[in-house]
Amino acid sequence: MKVGVPKEIVPDEHRVALAPDGVAKLIEAGAEVLVESGAGEAASLPDSMYEKAGCTMVTEPAALYSGSDVVLKVQQPVLNEALGKDELDMMSEGSVLIAFLQPMVNHELVKRLAQKKITAFSMDAIPRIARAQRMDALSSMSSISGYKAVLIGANKLGKYMPMMMTAAATMPPARVLVLGAGVAGLQAIATAHRLGAAVEAFDVRPVVKEQVESLGATFIEVEEIAEDAEDAGGYAKELSEDTQQRERELIQKHTETADIVITTALVPGKAAPILITKEMVSGMKAGSVIVDLAAETGGNCELTEPGKEVVKNGVIICGPLNLPSDMALQASQLYSRNISGLLLLMINDGKLDLDFVDVIIKDCCVTHQGEVCGSYKDIVG
Repeated sequence: MKVGVPKEIVPDEHRVALAPDGVAKLIEAGAEVLVESGAGEAASLPDSMYEKAGCTMVTEPAALYSGSDVVLKVQQPVLNEALGKDELDMMSEGSVLIAFLQPMVNHELVKRLAQKKITAFSMDAIPRIARAQRMDALSSMSSISGYKAVLIGANKLGKYMPMMMTAAATMPPARVLVLGAGVAGLQAIATAHRLGAAVEAFDVRPVVKEQVESLGATFIEVEEIAEDAEDAGGYAKELSEDTQQRERELIQKHTETADIVITTALVPGKAAPILITKEMVSGMKAGSVIVDLAAETGGNCELTEPGKEVVKNGVIICGPLNLPSDMALQASQLYSRNISGLLLLMINDGKLDLDFVDVIIKDCCVTHQGEVCGSYKDIVG
């Protein structure tokens, strides 16, 4: 079985799907690992490290795609403009693709995968169960995003993060508000607290209160939410407009005193909920900073411009995209462990053994044998 690792060609993507330290177990399981030359360079992983790990280096992308039984990627297949070919079209019919595919929004891609008879697995669909923790790429990447968001905020803020006692005066600590206490939010809380800020956090799920407080933050909440704010997979779900309005009223009180606001609220398959309106921004202090980690799906701030930094009413609003790529080395190492963990689950005696009784394999499989799988059938149509 040949496992191919191509170079990512999406602009500003510096990660690679498989790091050299993730190769040994795949080879031990009976796989031959093919890596496109230069695939790891942007992540400080040169070809020499892959060769030392036992990989076969391939210079031509088309040869790698067509010669691989399994293709491991970070980003979904896109058009290779240099070759004038789509990465998906270069894959062999019936081969396997594992990547971040976001099937709930990329409907046309899902249809094309089915037409090509590609068996596709999406790394953003790994179920949140104990046995799948080592494969949970969303958590790995979200943790990096939460960490980086605080550094961005601290860099843009024109004041100290910790309390500073100087000969001239004592400077109070910066006030940081984190909206959303998932993996990214919890890492943001922990990082801001380590930097000495006074941290508050909000989440619609009361169950996370203990986690927030254990990291040194104050938990703020909307009291008496009648509806369930968490879905069966442990993610926040879209709430009624009445509840969202109550949330915004509470959040507004805290944004007015915050120096940095980090937003992380996402609803799978939907546009990010608006938590900070333009009116709320106008009530914030001049010089304060919003770092919107939901920018890729529209943003939690009404004034966020994805991929840009803008200033509105004296407030700096950052809408960063693909933050994990800014820490390409460690992001690649973490993702490599996630994706290789999933692939190893599918290998038996050196061959692919797709056991669809296994909930992990079943839940993250998007297409198989020309058909769209599971709940994606209804979504894609």
